[in-house]
Amino acid sequence: MLKRISDIIISTILVSILIIPIIIIMIAIKLSSKGTTIYWSRRVGRNKTYFLMPKFRTMIAETPEVATDKLSSPNKYLTPIGSFLRKSSLDELPQLLSVLKGDMSIVGPRPALYNQHDLNKKRSELGINVLKPGITGWAQINGRDKISIKKKIDLDYYYLQHQSILFDYQIMLKTIYTMIKSKDIIY
Repeated sequence: MLKRISDIIISTILVSILIIPIIIIMIAIKLSSKGTTIYWSRRVGRNKTYFLMPKFRTMIAETPEVATDKLSSPNKYLTPIGSFLRKSSLDELPQLLSVLKGDMSIVGPRPALYNQHDLNKKRSELGINVLKPGITGWAQINGRDKISIKKKIDLDYYYLQHQSILFDYQIMLKTIYTMIKSKDIIY
């Protein structure tokens, strides 16, 4: 209950503070490429339920719906401002709405795509899927795009075993550092 209250307060504050940058990003996306400003990605949520997760669109409309590392040449699919949005993690801002709605938390395992079967199966086996997915998480600040699925699962399992509101705040603070450094982002 405390985590949910914290999620609502933090998300509300962030949306209030970031509303102008959010509008600017939406305009920049619209002016720089064809398609919608928000991309809705089918993800696996708490207890293996599916939900649509919003992100600012960073790839062209014809991009296959797979994890970025599964694309043969991911950079050819990026929009003119897509790389900047990804490296700065600004593409994740619309997920604050998913937190307010209750589909996500600020901190938790990153929600897997519905077709990331290996990741989803292992998370299910270890009970990680009882957690609400997060905008950031223990795996995000400990390697993000540069870690293997096994390492990501190990970090998610560690979070499951050690989760607390204080641990969440520690992860949030480290996330800010990671974002500023654009650390461990490949695409």
